[in-house]
Amino acid sequence: MQKNRVDVISLGCYKNLVDSEKLMRLFKNAGFKVFHDSDKVCGEFVVVNTCGFIGDAKQESIDIILELTELKKRGRIGKLIVMGCLSERYIHQLEQEIPEVDAYYGKFNWSDMIDDFVAQRKNEKSSKDLRVVTTPAHYAYLKIAEGCNRTCSYCAIPIITGAYKSRDIESIVDEAKWLAHKGVKELQLIAQDLTYYGLDLYHEHKLPELVSRLSEIDGIEWIRLHYGYPNNFPYQILDVMRDNPKVCSYFDIALQHISDNMLKLMRRNLTKQDTLRFIENVRKAVPGIHLRTTLLVGHPGETEEDFNELIDFVETQKFERLGVFAYSHEEGTYSYKNYSDDIPEEVKQSRVDKIMSLQEKISQSIAAEKVGSIMRVIIDREDPDFYVARTEFDSPEVDGEVYIDKKIPLTVGDFYNVEIIDSDVYDLFAKLVE
Repeated sequence: MQKNRVDVISLGCYKNLVDSEKLMRLFKNAGFKVFHDSDKVCGEFVVVNTCGFIGDAKQESIDIILELTELKKRGRIGKLIVMGCLSERYIHQLEQEIPEVDAYYGKFNWSDMIDDFVAQRKNEKSSKDLRVVTTPAHYAYLKIAEGCNRTCSYCAIPIITGAYKSRDIESIVDEAKWLAHKGVKELQLIAQDLTYYGLDLYHEHKLPELVSRLSEIDGIEWIRLHYGYPNNFPYQILDVMRDNPKVCSYFDIALQHISDNMLKLMRRNLTKQDTLRFIENVRKAVPGIHLRTTLLVGHPGETEEDFNELIDFVETQKFERLGVFAYSHEEGTYSYKNYSDDIPEEVKQSRVDKIMSLQEKISQSIAAEKVGSIMRVIIDREDPDFYVARTEFDSPEVDGEVYIDKKIPLTVGDFYNVEIIDSDVYDLFAKLVE
């Protein structure tokens, strides 16, 4: 165990990552050396920021906590602290089942651990940093809201995080300016539902105004939008995206399904025709936009007919980016209370595999169409044989990458124009345009 060291392990979504970064700043201001997702966990304090969204994520969180309790027994680590969505949702059960953990905090009271454990420590060099940014220096995630007001039948997020709470525009802009001052060039805007932003606080859609304000910040070159919802969509944001070169022509919008039967059972509050009309309007408003979507299969009541309709939808729409999840029967949700989890796990997984197999062919075709084009990319990292970059159509970690030969020295975090010379399923290969 190393004294004055804090290890933070962040699980789940990027919203969790932002919380972890803010917690690390608090520990750093208290005089600790902070480490994020280290291969060698050995801190005086170890904090696990958990995910409690679906079964697999919950199991991953529990497995890691149990591994750390073993390290604690052997004296390899000091205090073990758990925070985040899992402990927000199951704190009493966790306290009973894993008492080796020194303290549990939820989704919103995690900053209390500083007062509870280290408030007596003084640090004369306390910084004014807002976060300890753990991503590569040129991009960062910017959380603009907490919670969710949607009532999807399968989703536990509103149970865990509560009602939607928009941050005020000025606080978001101030944080973005601080990030830009630190060298961030690309903002990844995140919330459970970006498209709802402002309705609770300002009683009107404010995402277009917010994005426009963020685009005025010196140093910010790309703004990327994650996690929208097709219902009650603020279409003005598409005008901003089309006309403002700093706003990536990319939107991550979870559609979940296309069958009217499933949309009703999922309580999505829109129909198949609404969905098709929405996609048509988005593509018409922003030519060349790349849409990422997420689908859900195996929800109670999904018939073969429903699933085949979804397959046809994927084949017809040809989404540039797509992911799919198998339904998880989550306590407290409408589906859990009202439906039986009646579809076998092997059927769910088979449906996941069929969609991803289809999407692989679609993605390969879309990538091949880019060969010969000139694209602007940002360099994410340097590998032994290539510089690894992304286009405006690719989000870090979840989308494709661009591999550039290392014949000419390039700088990580800088933008370059490249010619696409080859492709595979998801990735592109390019040479520098001199």
